[in-house]
Amino acid sequence: MEILNCTHIPPFVLCFAPRVFSRHHRKVRFLFALADVLLTALAFEAAYQSRAWLPFEREFFLTVPVKALLLGAAAVLWPAIGSWLNVYEKLDSAQPSVILRGSFKQSALGAAVIVILEFSLRLDLSRAFLALFAAYGWILLCLFRLNAGHVIGWIRREFGAPHYVLVAGLGERARRLGRICEQSAGYGVRLVGFLAETPDAPERLQLDESYPVYPLAQLPQLLDRQVIDDVIFAVESSCLPDLEEVLLLCDEEGVRTRVAVDFFPHVNSEMYLDRLAHLPLLTFAAAPHDEIRLMLKRGIDVMLSGAALLVLLPPMLLIALLIKITSPGPALFRQVRCGLNGRRFVFYKFRSMVDNADQLKESLRHLSRKEVAFKIPDDPRQTFIGRYLRRYSIDEWPQFWNVLRGDMSLVGPRPAVPEEVEQYKRWQRRRLRMRPGLTCLWALEGRDALDFDTWMRKDMEYIDNWSLALDWKILLRTVPRVLSGRGAF
Repeated sequence: MEILNCTHIPPFVLCFAPRVFSRHHRKVRFLFALADVLLTALAFEAAYQSRAWLPFEREFFLTVPVKALLLGAAAVLWPAIGSWLNVYEKLDSAQPSVILRGSFKQSALGAAVIVILEFSLRLDLSRAFLALFAAYGWILLCLFRLNAGHVIGWIRREFGAPHYVLVAGLGERARRLGRICEQSAGYGVRLVGFLAETPDAPERLQLDESYPVYPLAQLPQLLDRQVIDDVIFAVESSCLPDLEEVLLLCDEEGVRTRVAVDFFPHVNSEMYLDRLAHLPLLTFAAAPHDEIRLMLKRGIDVMLSGAALLVLLPPMLLIALLIKITSPGPALFRQVRCGLNGRRFVFYKFRSMVDNADQLKESLRHLSRKEVAFKIPDDPRQTFIGRYLRRYSIDEWPQFWNVLRGDMSLVGPRPAVPEEVEQYKRWQRRRLRMRPGLTCLWALEGRDALDFDTWMRKDMEYIDNWSLALDWKILLRTVPRVLSGRGAF
Protein backbone atom coordinates (compact mmCIF):
# COMPACT_ATOMS: atom_id res chain seq x y z
CA MET A 1 0.00 0.00 0.00
CA GLU A 2 1.24 3.48 -0.81
CA ILE A 3 0.36 6.79 0.82
CA LEU A 4 -0.76 9.50 -1.60
CA ASN A 5 -0.83 13.13 -0.53
CA CYS A 6 -3.07 15.01 -2.94
CA THR A 7 -3.37 18.28 -1.03
CA HIS A 8 -0.26 19.99 -2.33
CA ILE A 9 -0.18 18.77 -5.93
CA PRO A 10 1.55 21.56 -7.90
CA PRO A 11 -0.28 23.11 -10.86
CA PHE A 12 2.11 21.71 -13.44
CA VAL A 13 1.10 18.17 -12.44
CA LEU A 14 -1.87 18.67 -14.68
CA CYS A 15 0.20 19.36 -17.79
CA PHE A 16 2.75 16.57 -17.40
CA ALA A 17 1.42 13.22 -16.30
CA PRO A 18 4.62 11.53 -15.09
CA ARG A 19 4.51 13.92 -12.12
CA VAL A 20 1.30 12.24 -10.96
CA PHE A 21 3.33 9.63 -9.09
CA SER A 22 6.74 10.67 -7.75
CA ARG A 23 8.32 7.32 -8.68
CA HIS A 24 7.34 7.91 -12.29
CA HIS A 25 8.92 11.34 -12.06
CA ARG A 26 12.22 9.84 -10.93
CA LYS A 27 12.20 7.67 -14.05
CA VAL A 28 11.53 10.73 -16.21
CA ARG A 29 14.44 12.60 -14.61
CA PHE A 30 16.70 9.66 -15.38
CA LEU A 31 15.47 9.61 -18.99
CA PHE A 32 16.14 13.34 -19.36
CA ALA A 33 19.68 12.84 -18.00
CA LEU A 34 20.22 9.94 -20.41
CA ALA A 35 18.92 12.10 -23.28
CA ASP A 36 21.42 14.79 -22.25
CA VAL A 37 24.27 12.30 -22.64
CA LEU A 38 23.13 11.31 -26.14
CA LEU A 39 22.38 14.87 -27.28
CA THR A 40 25.68 16.16 -25.90
CA ALA A 41 27.56 13.44 -27.79
CA LEU A 42 25.66 14.40 -30.96
CA ALA A 43 26.45 18.09 -30.41
CA PHE A 44 30.12 17.25 -29.85
CA GLU A 45 30.36 15.31 -33.11
CA ALA A 46 28.42 17.97 -35.02
CA ALA A 47 30.72 20.69 -33.70
CA TYR A 48 33.81 18.61 -34.55
CA GLN A 49 32.66 18.00 -38.11
CA SER A 50 31.56 21.62 -38.56
CA ARG A 51 34.95 22.89 -37.41
CA ALA A 52 36.67 20.53 -39.83
CA TRP A 53 34.67 22.02 -42.74
CA LEU A 54 35.20 25.66 -41.77
CA PRO A 55 37.73 27.43 -44.06
CA PHE A 56 40.25 28.28 -41.33
CA GLU A 57 43.99 28.28 -42.01
CA ARG A 58 44.73 26.15 -38.98
CA GLU A 59 43.70 22.51 -39.27
CA PHE A 60 41.93 21.10 -36.21
CA PHE A 61 42.19 17.42 -35.34
CA LEU A 62 41.59 15.38 -32.17
CA THR A 63 43.35 12.12 -31.49
CA VAL A 64 41.19 9.18 -30.44
CA PRO A 65 42.27 9.26 -26.74
CA VAL A 66 41.66 13.02 -26.46
CA LYS A 67 38.32 12.76 -28.21
CA ALA A 68 37.26 9.90 -25.93
CA LEU A 69 38.37 11.89 -22.87
CA LEU A 70 36.39 14.97 -23.89
CA LEU A 71 33.30 12.95 -24.82
CA GLY A 72 33.44 11.09 -21.50
CA ALA A 73 33.87 14.33 -19.57
CA ALA A 74 30.93 15.91 -21.40
CA ALA A 75 28.77 12.82 -20.79
CA VAL A 76 29.38 13.17 -17.05
CA LEU A 77 29.35 16.97 -16.86
CA TRP A 78 26.07 17.76 -18.60
CA PRO A 79 23.84 15.51 -16.43
CA ALA A 80 25.79 16.51 -13.29
CA ILE A 81 25.37 20.22 -14.03
CA GLY A 82 21.73 19.67 -14.94
CA SER A 83 21.15 18.00 -11.60
CA TRP A 84 23.11 20.71 -9.76
CA LEU A 85 21.02 23.47 -11.38
CA ASN A 86 17.79 21.51 -10.73
CA VAL A 87 17.11 21.64 -14.48
CA TYR A 88 15.38 18.25 -14.49
CA GLU A 89 12.95 19.41 -11.79
CA LYS A 90 11.74 22.24 -14.04
CA LEU A 91 11.49 20.51 -17.39
CA ASP A 92 7.84 19.70 -16.88
CA SER A 93 7.08 23.42 -16.68
CA ALA A 94 4.80 24.72 -19.40
CA GLN A 95 6.95 27.86 -19.78
CA PRO A 96 9.42 27.67 -22.69
CA SER A 97 11.48 30.48 -21.11
CA VAL A 98 12.29 28.23 -18.15
CA ILE A 99 13.49 25.48 -20.46
CA LEU A 100 15.51 27.87 -22.66
CA ARG A 101 17.16 29.57 -19.69
CA GLY A 102 17.97 26.33 -17.85
CA SER A 103 19.39 24.70 -20.99
CA PHE A 104 21.54 27.77 -21.70
CA LYS A 105 23.01 27.78 -18.19
CA GLN A 106 23.70 24.06 -18.40
CA SER A 107 25.45 24.33 -21.79
CA ALA A 108 27.42 27.44 -20.83
CA LEU A 109 28.66 25.93 -17.56
CA GLY A 110 29.51 22.67 -19.29
CA ALA A 111 31.56 24.48 -21.95
CA ALA A 112 33.29 26.54 -19.22
CA VAL A 113 34.35 23.37 -17.39
CA ILE A 114 35.64 21.90 -20.67
CA VAL A 115 37.76 25.05 -21.12
CA ILE A 116 39.13 24.63 -17.58
CA LEU A 117 39.88 20.98 -18.39
CA GLU A 118 41.68 22.09 -21.55
CA PHE A 119 43.99 24.41 -19.62
CA SER A 120 44.54 21.87 -16.85
CA LEU A 121 45.58 19.12 -19.29
CA ARG A 122 47.26 21.56 -21.71
CA LEU A 123 45.09 20.50 -24.61
CA ASP A 124 45.06 22.61 -27.76
CA LEU A 125 41.38 22.96 -28.60
CA SER A 126 39.90 25.20 -31.24
CA ARG A 127 37.88 28.13 -29.85
CA ALA A 128 35.47 27.80 -32.77
CA PHE A 129 34.95 24.12 -31.91
CA LEU A 130 34.18 24.96 -28.27
CA ALA A 131 31.75 27.71 -29.28
CA LEU A 132 29.99 25.42 -31.75
CA PHE A 133 29.84 22.64 -29.17
CA ALA A 134 28.12 24.91 -26.62
CA ALA A 135 25.75 26.33 -29.24
CA TYR A 136 24.80 22.97 -30.77
CA GLY A 137 24.34 21.49 -27.31
CA TRP A 138 21.99 24.28 -26.27
CA ILE A 139 19.95 24.05 -29.47
CA LEU A 140 19.58 20.27 -29.28
CA LEU A 141 18.67 20.30 -25.60
CA CYS A 142 16.05 23.00 -26.19
CA LEU A 143 14.53 21.23 -29.19
CA PHE A 144 14.24 17.96 -27.30
CA ARG A 145 12.96 19.44 -24.04
CA LEU A 146 10.40 21.73 -25.65
CA ASN A 147 8.89 18.68 -27.34
CA ALA A 148 9.59 16.15 -24.58
CA GLY A 149 6.00 16.09 -23.33
CA HIS A 150 4.69 15.14 -26.77
CA VAL A 151 7.47 12.59 -27.26
CA ILE A 152 6.91 10.88 -23.89
CA GLY A 153 3.17 10.92 -24.43
CA TRP A 154 3.55 9.36 -27.87
CA ILE A 155 5.91 6.66 -26.51
CA ARG A 156 3.48 5.83 -23.72
CA ARG A 157 0.54 5.66 -26.11
CA GLU A 158 2.30 3.59 -28.77
CA PHE A 159 4.58 1.34 -26.74
CA GLY A 160 3.30 1.45 -23.16
CA ALA A 161 0.30 -0.40 -21.78
CA PRO A 162 -2.52 1.81 -20.43
CA HIS A 163 -2.57 2.24 -16.66
CA TYR A 164 -6.08 1.57 -15.27
CA VAL A 165 -7.05 3.39 -12.08
CA LEU A 166 -10.11 2.93 -9.88
CA VAL A 167 -10.91 5.66 -7.32
CA ALA A 168 -12.68 4.73 -4.08
CA GLY A 169 -14.82 7.62 -2.87
CA LEU A 170 -17.25 10.19 -4.27
CA GLY A 171 -16.33 13.34 -2.35
CA GLU A 172 -14.36 16.35 -3.50
CA ARG A 173 -11.05 14.62 -2.81
CA ALA A 174 -12.04 11.72 -5.05
CA ARG A 175 -13.29 14.07 -7.77
CA ARG A 176 -10.00 15.96 -7.71
CA LEU A 177 -8.08 12.73 -8.19
CA GLY A 178 -10.45 11.75 -10.98
CA ARG A 179 -9.79 15.01 -12.83
CA ILE A 180 -6.05 14.46 -12.56
CA CYS A 181 -6.49 10.99 -14.05
CA GLU A 182 -8.60 12.46 -16.86
CA GLN A 183 -5.99 15.05 -17.73
CA SER A 184 -3.34 12.31 -17.69
CA ALA A 185 -5.17 10.24 -20.29
CA GLY A 186 -2.74 11.32 -23.02
CA TYR A 187 0.03 9.60 -21.08
CA GLY A 188 -1.68 6.25 -20.68
CA VAL A 189 -3.68 6.74 -17.47
CA ARG A 190 -7.24 5.42 -17.74
CA LEU A 191 -9.89 6.16 -15.12
CA VAL A 192 -12.08 3.06 -14.84
CA GLY A 193 -14.66 4.50 -12.46
CA PHE A 194 -15.45 5.10 -8.80
CA LEU A 195 -16.26 2.95 -5.78
CA ALA A 196 -19.06 4.13 -3.48
CA GLU A 197 -18.87 3.72 0.28
CA THR A 198 -22.66 4.05 0.69
CA PRO A 199 -25.46 2.02 -0.96
CA ASP A 200 -27.49 5.11 -1.98
CA ALA A 201 -24.80 6.44 -4.36
CA PRO A 202 -25.62 7.49 -7.95
CA GLU A 203 -24.94 5.08 -10.77
CA ARG A 204 -22.59 7.45 -12.61
CA LEU A 205 -20.35 10.39 -11.72
CA GLN A 206 -19.91 13.26 -14.16
CA LEU A 207 -16.51 14.94 -14.58
CA ASP A 208 -15.30 15.85 -18.05
CA GLU A 209 -16.74 12.46 -18.97
CA SER A 210 -19.25 10.21 -17.27
CA TYR A 211 -17.89 7.31 -15.18
CA PRO A 212 -19.65 4.33 -13.60
CA VAL A 213 -19.99 4.15 -9.84
CA TYR A 214 -19.66 0.65 -8.34
CA PRO A 215 -20.67 -0.42 -4.83
CA LEU A 216 -17.75 -1.58 -2.69
CA ALA A 217 -19.38 -5.01 -2.47
CA GLN A 218 -18.90 -5.47 -6.22
CA LEU A 219 -15.12 -4.96 -6.07
CA PRO A 220 -14.28 -8.74 -6.16
CA GLN A 221 -16.36 -9.23 -9.31
CA LEU A 222 -14.93 -6.05 -10.82
CA LEU A 223 -11.36 -7.27 -10.28
CA ASP A 224 -12.29 -10.57 -11.95
CA ARG A 225 -13.62 -9.05 -15.16
CA GLN A 226 -11.73 -5.73 -15.42
CA VAL A 227 -8.04 -4.86 -15.57
CA ILE A 228 -7.26 -2.71 -12.50
CA ASP A 229 -3.68 -1.58 -11.88
CA ASP A 230 -4.30 0.83 -8.97
CA VAL A 231 -7.08 1.45 -6.49
CA ILE A 232 -6.81 4.88 -4.88
CA PHE A 233 -8.80 5.36 -1.68
CA ALA A 234 -9.90 8.99 -1.34
CA VAL A 235 -12.39 8.72 1.48
CA GLU A 236 -12.94 10.48 4.80
CA SER A 237 -10.73 9.38 7.67
CA SER A 238 -13.76 8.03 9.55
CA CYS A 239 -14.40 5.55 6.74
CA LEU A 240 -10.93 3.97 6.73
CA PRO A 241 -11.60 1.39 9.52
CA ASP A 242 -14.53 0.05 7.48
CA LEU A 243 -12.27 -0.56 4.47
CA GLU A 244 -10.02 -3.16 6.13
CA GLU A 245 -11.57 -6.08 4.24
CA VAL A 246 -11.39 -4.18 0.94
CA LEU A 247 -7.69 -3.44 1.47
CA LEU A 248 -7.04 -7.10 2.34
CA LEU A 249 -8.89 -8.16 -0.81
CA CYS A 250 -6.71 -5.93 -2.98
CA ASP A 251 -3.64 -7.24 -1.17
CA GLU A 252 -4.63 -10.86 -1.87
CA GLU A 253 -5.29 -10.03 -5.52
CA GLY A 254 -1.95 -8.24 -5.81
CA VAL A 255 -3.65 -4.98 -6.79
CA ARG A 256 -1.66 -1.92 -5.79
CA THR A 257 -3.56 0.32 -3.37
CA ARG A 258 -2.92 3.94 -2.47
CA VAL A 259 -4.56 5.94 0.29
CA ALA A 260 -4.97 9.73 0.05
CA VAL A 261 -4.26 11.03 3.56
CA ASP A 262 -4.60 14.75 3.00
CA PHE A 263 -7.04 14.87 5.92
CA PHE A 264 -4.06 14.86 8.32
CA PRO A 265 -3.21 18.42 9.50
CA HIS A 266 0.23 19.26 8.12
CA VAL A 267 1.64 22.16 6.12
CA ASN A 268 5.42 21.83 5.89
CA SER A 269 5.88 18.11 6.43
CA GLU A 270 6.80 15.50 3.88
CA MET A 271 4.89 12.29 4.45
CA TYR A 272 6.32 8.79 4.09
CA LEU A 273 5.87 5.29 5.45
CA ASP A 274 8.50 4.04 7.87
CA ARG A 275 8.82 1.01 10.13
CA LEU A 276 9.77 0.45 13.75
CA ALA A 277 10.71 -3.24 13.78
CA HIS A 278 7.66 -4.86 12.14
CA LEU A 279 5.28 -1.97 12.93
CA PRO A 280 4.49 0.36 9.97
CA LEU A 281 4.44 4.07 10.87
CA LEU A 282 3.00 6.93 8.84
CA THR A 283 5.61 9.65 9.33
CA PHE A 284 5.49 13.41 8.84
CA ALA A 285 8.88 15.10 8.51
CA ALA A 286 9.16 18.89 8.38
CA ALA A 287 12.93 18.72 7.77
CA PRO A 288 15.18 16.61 5.51
CA HIS A 289 15.04 12.94 6.50
CA ASP A 290 16.94 11.08 3.75
CA GLU A 291 19.54 9.28 5.86
CA ILE A 292 21.78 8.45 2.90
CA ARG A 293 22.03 12.05 1.69
CA LEU A 294 22.41 13.34 5.26
CA MET A 295 25.23 10.84 5.78
CA LEU A 296 26.91 12.13 2.60
CA LYS A 297 26.47 15.68 3.88
CA ARG A 298 28.16 14.69 7.13
CA GLY A 299 31.00 13.00 5.24
CA ILE A 300 31.59 16.17 3.21
CA ASP A 301 31.57 18.18 6.45
CA VAL A 302 34.22 15.97 8.01
CA MET A 303 36.52 15.98 4.97
CA LEU A 304 36.31 19.70 4.22
CA SER A 305 36.45 20.89 7.83
CA GLY A 306 39.43 18.62 8.55
CA ALA A 307 41.24 19.92 5.46
CA ALA A 308 40.38 23.52 6.38
CA LEU A 309 41.79 23.12 9.90
CA LEU A 310 45.06 21.72 8.52
CA VAL A 311 45.44 24.49 5.94
CA LEU A 312 44.36 27.32 8.25
CA LEU A 313 46.27 26.22 11.34
CA PRO A 314 49.33 28.50 10.80
CA PRO A 315 47.30 31.69 10.14
CA MET A 316 44.94 30.79 13.00
CA LEU A 317 47.87 30.59 15.41
CA LEU A 318 49.09 33.99 14.16
CA ILE A 319 45.61 35.51 14.56
CA ALA A 320 45.32 34.11 18.09
CA LEU A 321 48.70 35.68 18.96
CA LEU A 322 47.64 39.08 17.54
CA ILE A 323 44.39 39.01 19.55
CA LYS A 324 46.30 38.23 22.76
CA ILE A 325 48.85 41.01 22.11
CA THR A 326 46.39 43.76 21.15
CA SER A 327 43.65 43.29 23.79
CA PRO A 328 43.35 41.62 27.22
CA GLY A 329 41.42 38.36 27.40
CA PRO A 330 41.45 34.92 25.72
CA ALA A 331 41.97 34.54 21.97
CA LEU A 332 38.95 32.27 21.62
CA PHE A 333 35.39 33.22 22.50
CA ARG A 334 33.25 30.39 23.86
CA GLN A 335 29.49 30.49 24.03
CA VAL A 336 26.65 28.01 24.45
CA ARG A 337 24.52 27.75 21.30
CA CYS A 338 21.54 25.66 20.22
CA GLY A 339 22.24 22.90 17.69
CA LEU A 340 20.21 20.17 16.01
CA ASN A 341 16.74 19.88 17.60
CA GLY A 342 17.82 22.29 20.37
CA ARG A 343 20.87 20.37 21.61
CA ARG A 344 23.28 22.68 23.46
CA PHE A 345 26.95 22.82 22.48
CA VAL A 346 29.98 25.05 23.06
CA PHE A 347 30.51 27.34 20.08
CA TYR A 348 33.98 28.68 19.25
CA LYS A 349 35.13 31.77 17.40
CA PHE A 350 38.01 34.20 17.57
CA ARG A 351 37.32 36.95 20.08
CA SER A 352 36.53 40.12 18.13
CA MET A 353 35.23 42.18 21.07
CA VAL A 354 36.49 43.38 24.42
CA ASP A 355 36.71 40.76 27.13
CA ASN A 356 33.66 42.08 29.05
CA ALA A 357 31.40 42.35 25.97
CA ASP A 358 28.64 40.26 27.56
CA GLN A 359 28.45 42.60 30.58
CA LEU A 360 28.03 45.61 28.25
CA LYS A 361 25.29 43.94 26.21
CA GLU A 362 22.27 45.18 28.21
CA SER A 363 23.45 48.79 28.17
CA LEU A 364 23.70 48.66 24.36
CA ARG A 365 20.53 46.67 23.62
CA HIS A 366 18.67 49.81 22.46
CA LEU A 367 21.13 50.06 19.54
CA SER A 368 20.35 46.57 18.20
CA ARG A 369 18.93 46.47 14.67
CA LYS A 370 17.24 43.07 15.13
CA GLU A 371 13.96 42.19 16.81
CA VAL A 372 15.32 39.06 18.50
CA ALA A 373 19.00 38.62 17.61
CA PHE A 374 21.44 41.16 19.08
CA LYS A 375 23.19 42.95 16.19
CA ILE A 376 24.68 46.45 16.27
CA PRO A 377 26.31 48.14 13.24
CA ASP A 378 29.83 49.30 14.15
CA ASP A 379 29.49 47.66 17.55
CA PRO A 380 31.51 49.80 20.03
CA ARG A 381 32.63 46.65 21.82
CA GLN A 382 34.69 45.50 18.83
CA THR A 383 38.46 45.62 19.04
CA PHE A 384 40.60 47.13 16.28
CA ILE A 385 41.56 43.70 14.91
CA GLY A 386 38.08 42.36 15.61
CA ARG A 387 36.51 44.70 13.05
CA TYR A 388 38.53 43.09 10.26
CA LEU A 389 38.02 39.59 11.61
CA ARG A 390 34.23 40.08 11.56
CA ARG A 391 34.11 41.87 8.20
CA TYR A 392 35.78 38.97 6.40
CA SER A 393 34.34 36.26 8.71
CA ILE A 394 37.81 35.22 9.85
CA ASP A 395 36.48 35.10 13.40
CA GLU A 396 34.36 32.11 12.32
CA TRP A 397 37.34 29.91 11.39
CA PRO A 398 37.45 28.03 14.76
CA GLN A 399 33.95 26.75 13.99
CA PHE A 400 35.54 24.26 11.60
CA TRP A 401 36.28 22.40 14.85
CA ASN A 402 32.56 22.48 15.69
CA VAL A 403 31.85 21.09 12.22
CA LEU A 404 34.42 18.32 12.64
CA ARG A 405 32.91 17.38 16.03
CA GLY A 406 29.40 17.21 14.57
CA ASP A 407 27.94 20.17 16.47
CA MET A 408 27.59 22.09 13.21
CA SER A 409 27.63 21.60 9.45
CA LEU A 410 29.31 23.63 6.73
CA VAL A 411 25.90 24.79 5.49
CA GLY A 412 22.80 25.30 7.60
CA PRO A 413 20.95 27.88 9.69
CA ARG A 414 23.33 29.84 11.88
CA PRO A 415 23.38 28.58 15.50
CA ALA A 416 21.37 30.75 17.89
CA VAL A 417 21.97 31.46 21.58
CA PRO A 418 19.38 29.92 23.93
CA GLU A 419 17.88 33.27 25.00
CA GLU A 420 17.12 34.07 21.36
CA VAL A 421 15.48 30.67 20.84
CA GLU A 422 13.22 31.32 23.84
CA GLN A 423 11.82 34.36 21.97
CA TYR A 424 11.14 32.49 18.73
CA LYS A 425 7.63 32.32 17.38
CA ARG A 426 6.29 28.81 16.95
CA TRP A 427 6.96 28.65 13.19
CA GLN A 428 10.52 29.92 13.66
CA ARG A 429 11.49 26.97 15.87
CA ARG A 430 11.51 24.71 12.82
CA ARG A 431 14.94 26.10 11.92
CA LEU A 432 16.31 24.02 14.84
CA ARG A 433 15.41 20.84 12.93
CA MET A 434 18.48 21.24 10.69
CA ARG A 435 22.04 21.05 11.95
CA PRO A 436 23.36 24.65 12.21
CA GLY A 437 26.01 25.74 9.75
CA LEU A 438 28.92 28.05 9.03
CA THR A 439 27.06 29.66 6.15
CA CYS A 440 23.47 29.82 4.99
CA LEU A 441 21.14 31.33 2.42
CA TRP A 442 20.66 34.67 4.16
CA ALA A 443 24.43 35.09 4.42
CA LEU A 444 24.43 35.32 0.61
CA GLU A 445 21.52 37.77 0.44
CA GLY A 446 22.86 40.47 2.73
CA ARG A 447 24.41 38.86 5.81
CA ASP A 448 23.81 41.04 8.89
CA ALA A 449 22.07 43.77 6.87
CA LEU A 450 18.89 41.66 6.60
CA ASP A 451 16.07 41.89 9.12
CA PHE A 452 15.36 39.02 11.50
CA ASP A 453 12.17 37.80 9.77
CA THR A 454 14.07 37.55 6.47
CA TRP A 455 16.69 35.45 8.25
CA MET A 456 13.98 33.09 9.41
CA ARG A 457 12.25 32.87 6.01
CA LYS A 458 15.55 32.15 4.28
CA ASP A 459 16.32 29.40 6.79
CA MET A 460 12.90 27.84 6.13
CA GLU A 461 13.50 28.12 2.39
CA TYR A 462 16.80 26.26 2.84
CA ILE A 463 15.19 23.49 4.93
CA ASP A 464 12.29 23.04 2.49
CA ASN A 465 14.56 22.90 -0.58
CA TRP A 466 17.65 21.23 0.86
CA SER A 467 19.84 19.11 -1.36
CA LEU A 468 23.55 18.38 -1.62
CA ALA A 469 23.61 20.49 -4.78
CA LEU A 470 22.10 23.43 -2.88
CA ASP A 471 24.83 23.07 -0.23
CA TRP A 472 27.52 23.29 -2.90
CA LYS A 473 25.87 26.32 -4.47
CA ILE A 474 25.83 28.11 -1.13
CA LEU A 475 29.46 27.17 -0.38
CA LEU A 476 30.70 28.36 -3.78
CA ARG A 477 28.76 31.62 -3.55
CA THR A 478 29.88 32.23 0.05
CA VAL A 479 33.57 32.55 -0.84
CA PRO A 480 33.30 35.72 -3.00
CA ARG A 481 30.68 37.14 -0.66
CA VAL A 482 32.94 36.79 2.36
CA LEU A 483 36.00 38.09 0.52
CA SER A 484 34.09 41.24 -0.44
CA GLY A 485 33.30 41.96 3.22
CA ARG A 486 29.87 43.37 2.29
CA GLY A 487 26.91 43.12 4.66
CA ALA A 488 28.77 42.19 7.87
CA PHE A 489 28.32 44.31 11.02
